Amino acid sequence: MLRRPLLLALLFLAVLVGAGVAVRAQLETGERGILPIDSSGTLEVGGIHVDVGAKDSMAARYAGWRVAQREGFKKLWAATHKRPPEQAPRLPDSTLDQIVGAINVEREQIGPTRYIADLGIQFDRARAAPFLGVEGGEIRRSIPMLILPILVTGGTATAVELRNGWQRAWAQFRTNQSPIDYVRVSGMGVDPLLVNAAQVSRPGRGWWRNLIDLYGAADILVAEVQLQRLYPGGPARARFIARHGPDSEIIGGFTLVAPSGDKVDDMLALGVRRMDALFAQALAAGMLQRDPSLDLPPPPVEEIVEEEGPDTAATTGNAFQVQVTGKDVNSYNFAMAHLRTLPGIASASPQQINPGGTSYILVNFNGPIGQLGSALSARGWVVEVSGTVVRIRSNSDRPPALPPPPPPPQPAPNQNAVQPQSNSAGEQQP
Repeated sequence: MLRRPLLLALLFLAVLVGAGVAVRAQLETGERGILPIDSSGTLEVGGIHVDVGAKDSMAARYAGWRVAQREGFKKLWAATHKRPPEQAPRLPDSTLDQIVGAINVEREQIGPTRYIADLGIQFDRARAAPFLGVEGGEIRRSIPMLILPILVTGGTATAVELRNGWQRAWAQFRTNQSPIDYVRVSGMGVDPLLVNAAQVSRPGRGWWRNLIDLYGAADILVAEVQLQRLYPGGPARARFIARHGPDSEIIGGFTLVAPSGDKVDDMLALGVRRMDALFAQALAAGMLQRDPSLDLPPPPVEEIVEEEGPDTAATTGNAFQVQVTGKDVNSYNFAMAHLRTLPGIASASPQQINPGGTSYILVNFNGPIGQLGSALSARGWVVEVSGTVVRIRSNSDRPPALPPPPPPPQPAPNQNAVQPQSNSAGEQQP
């Protein structure tokens, strides 16, 4: 009787362990994240159709790849120079072997003596540049643009929160020949928390600034696709919308249709190429201008107001140094008294006091230094003028005395007062 409950308990424990292992495996393998293809060092041309016959299958395949290399270089040269492929130079197969980096098989059918395939040719950018007539193989590109792929299907909008065909199409898109400098996210780590579908509708500029700075971008592009399926595995219709900036301004759009469910990925890959063409046209038309609100606001500028204090008037005039030489402190005190009562002196500030030697006084005088020396000489001082320095001393043991204060002003006579009059006898009458 005890064996059956024990068996059920062990079975339940095994189910829990299996579920934990499945969850752990799912977290380790990850339902999120697709690393973008790095195509910075290659130039790729796709969709080259070949149909070649030979004595056996290997010879036919080899000949087909040779034809694909020639046709691929013509298409690449024509796309670079905006001219017909017939005008492209003919390179020998040995040269093409050196500049071709890889051959991608998009679709192929191999027969006993026939080879039919759709191929893509990858050229090494540095090696192919001299033959393309482009210095360094570089093209004019935009500022770094953070691309947000948004897929709307079944009433749900997702970006990189879960793996989807639209994110995979952008990850597999080769950006080497695009004038747009795309910054693509992988969807790993914290990407689903930062770059998600809800971020597109956020108006806050502070968060947008932090986001583009984190990923090393300067602007934002939104690639949105609204996917509708007629039934599972059946035809699908997709509406593609290209947006720009933090406010998701619409640049353009188009509609594509997939005849069956297995053609949806091909439709999304074609949508990426056509949307890249929309962004390139917008860049050429000057529509991809960075929103000024993405720039950091300038710091506030505080106005500096100069307050006029009570000593402002004392700083006007010419600054001179007066050196007073005397035997005791009386010479210095009398010199300060003379300077502070001298007409034209705005201020007199002691710099260094030496009662038994030479003291230094900084004065502000409204006039030339010669006029200051003459005024001190008139007060009884012996004056020597040198540059901006006036040296004064006394001829006697005592310093010159201060001039008497000016007499008080006399009141003006009253014109209405009655003046006394005198009679003929000389006596004054009131």
